[in-house]
Amino acid sequence: MTEPSSLGELAERYIAVWNESDTQARRSAVEQIWSKDALCCTAAADYVGREAIEGRVAAAHEKWVQQQGFIFRARGAVDEHHGGMRVRWDMTPRAGGEAVSSGEQFLLVDDDGHVRYDYQFMDT
Repeated sequence: MTEPSSLGELAERYIAVWNESDTQARRSAVEQIWSKDALCCTAAADYVGREAIEGRVAAAHEKWVQQQGFIFRARGAVDEHHGGMRVRWDMTPRAGGEAVSSGEQFLLVDDDGHVRYDYQFMDT
């Protein structure tokens, strides 16, 4: 089972990947974060496997970070136990200011330390 300290580090990398501008670095990060057959669920869609998840991350980056100038940031501490964690995040203007969107990810991690299941819950 994955150690708690490595879960916290995984959560940091999870937030960072959404802000990554370099395509190759983002692809590499996706491979390091999610398992090969991971399932990522939002209220609107399901993404199965690294290729689909990479597409989701790239599309979010292009729309929110590149085009609109937002950045994703962790909000508060990560809650974790038994290979599961809750990661809270905000999307804020890069220049600073209040969050325009907030949410939580519930992540279940496999024995190799990769995210196997990723569920998004939006607050705003």
